[in-house]
Amino acid sequence: MESPIADNLSRVNERIRLAEKRYRRPPGEVRLLAVSKTRSPEEILAAAACGQRHFGENYLQEALEKIARLEGHPLCWHFIGPIQSNKTRAIASHFHWVHSVDRLKIARRLSDQRPSGLPPLDICLQVNISGETSKSGIGLAELPEIARQVAELPRLRLRGLMAIPRRCSDFAQQRLPFRRLREALHALNEAGAGLDTLSMGMSADMEAAIAEGATIVRIGTDIFGPRD
Repeated sequence: MESPIADNLSRVNERIRLAEKRYRRPPGEVRLLAVSKTRSPEEILAAAACGQRHFGENYLQEALEKIARLEGHPLCWHFIGPIQSNKTRAIASHFHWVHSVDRLKIARRLSDQRPSGLPPLDICLQVNISGETSKSGIGLAELPEIARQVAELPRLRLRGLMAIPRRCSDFAQQRLPFRRLREALHALNEAGAGLDTLSMGMSADMEAAIAEGATIVRIGTDIFGPRD
C-alpha cells in the first residue's frame, strides 16, 4: 500500500503557504518541523523523499537509534522534548537544534558538552506562556535575565523562543498566547538579543501561530497519521 505521507506533507505545506499569504507573511518564512517521535526510519525517509529535511524528536534513546540508522542522509535533527540533566551530553553531541531549554543549568550543560568540532548548538528557550503549573518552561518575568545569561554561553547560539500553550479550539483565543510569545521575543530584541525564531504552533493551532509570527511550526499527526 502506498504511503500517504507524500499527500499529507503536500496538504500541510499548502496550509502553511495559505496562512503565510492570509497573514501577510513573506513566502517561505515559516519552516515545517516534522515531529517524528514514535515514527520509523522508513517513515522519516518517505518524508525526506518529498523534500522534508527538519525532524523533531522527543525521546532521546529512540532518536539516537534513528539518527544512527539515517546517518548519511542530509537531515536536520531538532530535540523538542523534556531534558533531564543526564541526557544533555548525548543531545549536545547529536542534534542541530534544541527547542526545550527551560533552565539555565540545562543550557550550561549543553554548552559545556557541545563537541568542539561541531558548530554552536542552535537553541530556543521554552516559555510557559499559559502559566500552567503542569508544564515546563521559563516564566515571562524571569525570561530576560535567563536569556541574557544563555546568550553568553560559548557553544550555544540562542535563536529564539518556544511554547506549547494550553489547548483551545477558538481561533481568537488560540492567538493570544502566541501573541504574548511574539511580544516577549520583540522585547528581548529591543534589548539587543538578535533573535529570529518563534517555534510555536502544532496541527490544531498552526494558522493561529502563523498569524502571530511563528517561524517554525511543529507538525506530527497531520503528516504521519495517528500514532498506534
